[in-house]
Amino acid sequence: MQKIENIILDYGNVIFMIDFAKSQHAFSQLGIENAGEIFAHHGQIELFDNFDKGLISSAEFRDGIRALAGKPELTDTQIDEAWNALLIGVPQGKHELLLQLKERYRTFLLSNNNPIHYARCMQQIKEEYGVEDNTPFFEKTYYSHLMGMRKPDPEIFEYVLQQHNLNPQHTVFIDDSPQHLRTAQQLGLKVELCTRERPLEVIVKELALI
Repeated sequence: MQKIENIILDYGNVIFMIDFAKSQHAFSQLGIENAGEIFAHHGQIELFDNFDKGLISSAEFRDGIRALAGKPELTDTQIDEAWNALLIGVPQGKHELLLQLKERYRTFLLSNNNPIHYARCMQQIKEEYGVEDNTPFFEKTYYSHLMGMRKPDPEIFEYVLQQHNLNPQHTVFIDDSPQHLRTAQQLGLKVELCTRERPLEVIVKELALI
């Protein structure tokens, strides 16, 4: 195996825990049929993709949810609460692990995100850990809604690699979505699937990164 010099980390369910079923249930409660089909871990409809890419505003996203539910009377608060229902938080010890990795490797965050989720995530880590955002834990943080592209599109991986002159053969990408890992692997990166049974701490130990 090539020596690992760089680590690119996903955010959701690698660092910040999420539960898709919670938002799916909340959307169903708002009146959206087949919520588990339009928004899921394995894929989602164009409305969510466009929001992740920053192609539509939060207001336009909320209007899209109203249209899906067939309920123009839904408030912004109702929609935001349903959308944010999946956000659980960062478990104790994750930030310390990130700082340990940063001491030894070039580390980067690459997250599919959107303005509503981002604001709530940063609020949670500020309230619980006293940090404003994720910048202390990485050389650079990348969020899809600020980049105009999202995983698993190859362009987003290529952008990060090129911006920092990273050799894919010396770079490991850790994510909880197989479809994201497939693209990264095709571009020559080493990939590791993060799961509930195999969290980041286990991957770090298995690869002897620390």
